[in-house]
Amino acid sequence: MPRFSVIVPVHKVQAYLHECLDSVLGQCFGDFELIAVDDDSPDSSGEILDAYAAADPRVTVIHLAQNGGLGPARNTGTACARGDYVLYLDSDDTMAPGTLRALAERLSATSDPDVLVFDFAPAYWDGSLGPPAHSALLAPEAGPAVCTIAERPELLRLPAFAWSKAYRRDFLRRENLAFPPGKYEDTPWSFPVLLTARTIATLERVCVHYRQRRGGSILTTRGRGHFDVFDQYDRLFAFLDDRPELARWRPHLHQRMTDHFATIHSAPGRLPRSARAEFLRRARTHCRRYRPAPGADGPAGPAARRLRRLLVRCGAHRAFRLLSYAGRARRAVSARLRTARSLIRKAALRGHYLLQRRRPLDPDLAVFSAYWGRGYSCNPAAIEAKARELVPGIRTAWICDPAYAHTLPPGVRQLRPGSAAYWTALARARFLVSNVNLPHGYRKRTGQLLLQTHHGTPLKTMGLDLMAYPAAADGMDFQRLLEHADRWDYSLSANPHSTLVWERAYPSPYTTLESGHPRNDVFQTTTAADVTRIRAELGIPDRVTAVLYAPTHRDYQRGRQPWLDLARLVAALGPSFVVLARSHYFHADEGLPCEPPGGLIDVSAHPSVEELCLASDLLVTDYSSLMFDYANLDRPLVIHAPDWESYRAARGTYFDVTAMAPGAVARSEDELIDILATGAYATEHARALRAAFRERFCPWDDGHAAERVVRQVFLGGTSDGAAGPPVVPLAERRPAPAPSPAPPARSPTPTA
Repeated sequence: MPRFSVIVPVHKVQAYLHECLDSVLGQCFGDFELIAVDDDSPDSSGEILDAYAAADPRVTVIHLAQNGGLGPARNTGTACARGDYVLYLDSDDTMAPGTLRALAERLSATSDPDVLVFDFAPAYWDGSLGPPAHSALLAPEAGPAVCTIAERPELLRLPAFAWSKAYRRDFLRRENLAFPPGKYEDTPWSFPVLLTARTIATLERVCVHYRQRRGGSILTTRGRGHFDVFDQYDRLFAFLDDRPELARWRPHLHQRMTDHFATIHSAPGRLPRSARAEFLRRARTHCRRYRPAPGADGPAGPAARRLRRLLVRCGAHRAFRLLSYAGRARRAVSARLRTARSLIRKAALRGHYLLQRRRPLDPDLAVFSAYWGRGYSCNPAAIEAKARELVPGIRTAWICDPAYAHTLPPGVRQLRPGSAAYWTALARARFLVSNVNLPHGYRKRTGQLLLQTHHGTPLKTMGLDLMAYPAAADGMDFQRLLEHADRWDYSLSANPHSTLVWERAYPSPYTTLESGHPRNDVFQTTTAADVTRIRAELGIPDRVTAVLYAPTHRDYQRGRQPWLDLARLVAALGPSFVVLARSHYFHADEGLPCEPPGGLIDVSAHPSVEELCLASDLLVTDYSSLMFDYANLDRPLVIHAPDWESYRAARGTYFDVTAMAPGAVARSEDELIDILATGAYATEHARALRAAFRERFCPWDDGHAAERVVRQVFLGGTSDGAAGPPVVPLAERRPAPAPSPAPPARSPTPTA
């Protein structure tokens, strides 16, 4: 018997069905069955389902002889379910990666409750995802881990979506719960579920991506079918009448019903104009029919909501429409006021900046930034620290969003992007250092020095070289790019390859500083004791091999794609390995594509990628520039390149990393597992590849790059030797010691 039965009712969704089914079958937790119910779909959905069933034994297809609607189709699937828990998934929605594993772990941690409520996020037509819908209600601190509805009545405020919960099959059978026919079938299902469940648990995790269709869904279809909602509330209150012990919840559900009627009536795309008055009359009748006893009122809510309820209960169609028009007018006026305030603020800040530009430069002020305000990191951070050490009287400020303020060291002033202080600093600072471009509104003054550090050795094409790759350029304004490059006084280079690329991709009259990457100095100065401490802070057990997995972003795909089944990787490698998974910073806020099992540590939010490198025994990456930095440690690297041809064709690269790799190359997940499990990443051949790679790309990263940059830019050094210490030859460097020796070669653990 599987742990989960995932039931997917299907009707006229051939355009979305593949994506829905793939999202389930691609889960990193495999103990489930998928029951797809073809509700007499007139398109090719039935054939699609049969093809999936023929290819995967976990798929069962049921073809219905006539269309019965969403509720009866779900009932058919439920009757065939064998899993401990039942999940419903609409066939135009998708299951988020890692959902089933996250649900299984949460259910085990909460002793298999009757119901587990989880979160969802809207998925829009352009491929973007909205924020989690109800994270505040589902957060661990919002209530006990396991509860009843009496302990957490606020859960009744959640939308009545059947697909936002996991149901213990024994519980559904015990309570004899079933879906009714008609639209809004979730209403007489979801509320009885919450009211009768003896144990309810919550999970603050987006498990379903709720597709916002431009047409074809109940929310965007106009017609009298929306009158089905009255029958559904008749069924709900009949259920309450049959369960006298639930009478206390009548006021809460009466309010939910009234609010639901108001929502349907006010939504512009649901009711025909000729039916709106009739709908509100029916709503008034229902509100009177199921009115709770005097004095038994539910939560009051804000005044505007109370007024809407009153108008619905009175059936005041014209007054309700006037209230709706007034609300829209108020929102329109508010939007215009917000726009006006924004324009006034921008004009005021622009005037402030122009005034500050008339003041003299502050010779002791240096402004730093990295990754568009994402905190204290990369080359600018290493230069800032060294400047405070070497430059007398220097005062430093860091452009940083408030969410990353905790990353700033003591003594470094925070500048919130767009604030008056921010524009003052840009107008008056003598030194400016960044790994990205400063805003277009910034105008460089005579006497200011601007250092562009970049943020990695380029493998992918950059700057003007992107003109040959319009998909990757994505509408880039190349004229503006050159204007920004013309502001640079210095361009930092980590190696001769970078020098050639930057000078061609950004052809401007700056001075190239061939100093190495300051952020890599730490790889030469960190001690064995520091490495041990960092590993302990990350929770890495002793005597295990730590694999840092750091994939990069793909320009040719929207969102983050899970190129590696992390749960499978961890299971295959066994307890002698631990995987440190770090998402690209574009996707760091999304979490891992799979809920971390044992042996997997999510380090996406860790502020220092350099510390993660120091803590690891080897790096697995695809096309990230981190490979060039990691090579300085002289530790094993593995290139995982499952889509190399697609990546290279879409983005463009300066060389073939699979032919000039710093170590072993895996073109598939199976190859990667074999390389890691057998120790093939640490062979003599792999070491020879790494040595050649280091010689080409790490000539100047000797631990003194930051000092050379500071002496050149801040202290006026020259190229005759006064700019800092000479480069230590590669053979004489002693990088931070590896945490543990390479494991002995062995056979990989078989995986499903």
